[in-house]
Amino acid sequence: MRILTSNQIKSMKKFLMKQVMKHKMKDVPKDQQEQMLAMVEKDPELFQKIALEVQEEVKKGTDQMMATMKVAKKYQAELQKLQ
Repeated sequence: MRILTSNQIKSMKKFLMKQVMKHKMKDVPKDQQEQMLAMVEKDPELFQKIALEVQEEVKKGTDQMMATMKVAKKYQAELQKLQ
């Protein structure tokens, strides 16, 4: 059995994240997909935090879209810096 290095794990994680995002955004124009992927690559921890907070809002009964908008608004300044 082969042990993966830290860099290999990060690369795999990045690849898988991109594939999931592309699948989720299949109806989004390609240029917007690329912009989102670039933003996530710049600060993946921010997007992880956003995803967890959206999940918490949904668990409380908030609609997915409303939860996403609420959390995105909270992190608006950080998101604008990534563009």
